[in-house]
Amino acid sequence: MHFQPNDLEDVANVTMPFGKFKGTRIHRLPEAYLIWFSEQGFPTGKLGELMNLALTLQTQGLEHLILPFERPSRRKDRS
Repeated sequence: MHFQPNDLEDVANVTMPFGKFKGTRIHRLPEAYLIWFSEQGFPTGKLGELMNLALTLQTQGLEHLILPFERPSRRKDRS
């Protein structure tokens, strides 16, 4: 897996488009939820890559790297 320089900004601001956590920023998804997806298979494409990155950052204790990239939300979300 190859991450791009803008992936930290994306994982900080892209929201989950479906399911129980729809509207939640990817980096704020619960670790257990991300682990479940890793076992079942992440979605294909960019969303799956960002979810995998979020899980990696959470399990390595590196969530603080995302915070400087988080933009204020223009709408109420679950973040």
